[in-house]
Amino acid sequence: MTDNVSEREFDLNIEKILEGWEIRHAVREIIANALDEQLLTATKDIEIWKDPKGGWHIHDFGRGLKYEHLTENENDEKLKNADRVIGRFGVGLKDSLATLHRRGIGVLIRSKHGDITLKEIAKHGFNDVITLHAVIRPPSDGEFIGTEFVLTGVRPADIEGAKDFFLKFSGEKVLDETRYGQILARNVDRSARIYVNGLLVAEEERFLFSYNITSLTAAMRKALNRERTNVGRIAYSDRVKAMLLASESGAVAERLAEDLMKIEQGTSHDEVNWTDVATHSCQILNAKMKVVFVTPTDLAVARDSVDHAVRDGFKIVTVPESIKGRLRGTKDIQGNAVRELGEYEREWAESFQFEFIPESKLTSEERRIFAQRTKITDIAGGLPPAVKEIVISETMRPNLTARGEALGLWEADKRRIIIKRSQLRSLESFAGTLLHELVHARTGYDDVSRDFESALTTLLGTVSSVALGQRGVGKKHWWSL
Repeated sequence: MTDNVSEREFDLNIEKILEGWEIRHAVREIIANALDEQLLTATKDIEIWKDPKGGWHIHDFGRGLKYEHLTENENDEKLKNADRVIGRFGVGLKDSLATLHRRGIGVLIRSKHGDITLKEIAKHGFNDVITLHAVIRPPSDGEFIGTEFVLTGVRPADIEGAKDFFLKFSGEKVLDETRYGQILARNVDRSARIYVNGLLVAEEERFLFSYNITSLTAAMRKALNRERTNVGRIAYSDRVKAMLLASESGAVAERLAEDLMKIEQGTSHDEVNWTDVATHSCQILNAKMKVVFVTPTDLAVARDSVDHAVRDGFKIVTVPESIKGRLRGTKDIQGNAVRELGEYEREWAESFQFEFIPESKLTSEERRIFAQRTKITDIAGGLPPAVKEIVISETMRPNLTARGEALGLWEADKRRIIIKRSQLRSLESFAGTLLHELVHARTGYDDVSRDFESALTTLLGTVSSVALGQRGVGKKHWWSL
């Protein structure tokens, strides 16, 4: 101890210096402590500024640092608020002071509890062992509010480098806030970032978003070592997924959906490769926007339906086949059906209004052809019992499995066959369409199915036999052959 009773020396007992730490890492710890104190005391924002003489000041407005805070004991208050604060142990501040001293940075700590500087002196009772001590003096201002670190010899780049570790100074925009943390818009000029309670712990080149995790898992607490950097993805990936699955933000979902379109080109980000995340983003988007989810195959084989959706004001979102399979039959976050292409076609079909034409409004040629319907069905063995009527419509909704509008339609729930008016231009087109729909009515099979093709072939054989005089009209139902 010095002979000056107003000055005391406090041995920091630092045995091992973190060799990898630079000045910016040491300043980071001071800023982290200041931000924690701001949070715990609900005081105003910390201040970081440079004085005319070149000294850098980091000032919080909390309770003021005491020399007891320089011990290595765990901080009970911070442990109780582990999901809110950045630091937990006293070692961060001590590592910071040791690093600054080793690199020739002058340190003055001011609070109402005292002024603290650093000095290398002999360890008490061991004159041959020189260690770093904190020199404690009475406060220069007994009314001082908070704690202020004054650093001399620090370059502006070191301060900016330290601030760059913190979300508070990053300028990154919060897109959504969940119970697990915040989803942030990634800065396009750098890798995505992973923050824990506002402190940078990792970077991800292939992530679409940055994240600030505020609800820590046991694995994350264990992974937050003294260096606080290079935390592995295995420690935080569950929390990132949890944030995305808890999000209901349209902005988040839209960016994920746009990224889904890049999977086929191999340029997507890693989040959309998590199937549950990709599916959830589609569910959000479905609730927030007029969208239709299609696959590359849909774009190739159902172009008319896709174009019709675009004309109806829907945004087309291309997804892989695996994701479309997950979407089929699911609900969005508001309980509505997720609109993949099949669902869009079903919705549109239900909303379509036919323009039925009474027989009396047909032209004389159209009436002549339409009058042949009984003879045509008799050739096929007569109308199946399920068919109640055959009607003509000026309009027809798009074919759900082929390009262009359907020429005919079997509506099982209404027990009617609808023929588009244009098919009355010739007996051949009317008869062909009517017989085609008869197959649907009798079998219930869909187009382009093997069963339908087989049934249609059987009907063609029946009609051919009648035409060739090998079987009497209506002698035997074709569907019983």
